[in-house]
Amino acid sequence: MSLKAVLFDFNGVIINDERIHLQLIDEILVEENLQPQKTSERQAGLGRSDRACFQDLLTDRGRVVSDEYLTKLLHRKAKAYVQEIEKITKLPLYPGVEDLIYQLRSLKITPEDTSRVKLGLVSGAIRSEIELILERAELSEYFSVIVAGDDITTSKPQPDGYLLAVERLNQAYPDLDLQPQECLAIEDTPAGIAAAKTAQMQVVGVANTYPFHMLQRCCNWTVDYLIELELERVQEIYSQKDMKLTVPEC
Repeated sequence: MSLKAVLFDFNGVIINDERIHLQLIDEILVEENLQPQKTSERQAGLGRSDRACFQDLLTDRGRVVSDEYLTKLLHRKAKAYVQEIEKITKLPLYPGVEDLIYQLRSLKITPEDTSRVKLGLVSGAIRSEIELILERAELSEYFSVIVAGDDITTSKPQPDGYLLAVERLNQAYPDLDLQPQECLAIEDTPAGIAAAKTAQMQVVGVANTYPFHMLQRCCNWTVDYLIELELERVQEIYSQKDMKLTVPEC
């Protein structure tokens, strides 16, 4: 077995924009004459898609809306997100993420192979938000596939986004013959970690959102900062013959 693909989460792993999202969700709720989020609701929404969060928030407030109306709310939030990001001179990228991406760019699947490890992104965020950040950060070209919240009807902790990323990578690179067990997911929340684990992937937990000790119980590798991830050691574990990789239970 080899490490063939590394799949990043977006919010909480690449960019530190939780404050912006929470603010915009509250603004839309108020505009809809509804109460803003409670602390428990904010916590419960971490790692889940915008659509799932809005659906739960509206349901809890007794508001029933159509899928079309929910989509309009998401578009309103996405438009407001662009406006907020445009106000920021320096994007709040997490420390180490750019360095890790640059290291992964040159990582070979095997020493004898000329093929490189592929990079993908699996997020519940809307595609327009993801592409805006990646373009501004000049990181777009490094991600072979992006699975956004627009692409699936479910949300983490369901594994659908990760499984779709595998499918799309195989479509883009037919010779890759990628299996979920040959992927490494990078996540920051229990919902995201559970999604990757259910998809039968190994997981790196980065302590950007939750304490290190909480993630350590659930992940194969845990780091405070992505630059601390020892890629050679990770690749060595994947390359061990007949090695059955297991994911810790939380």
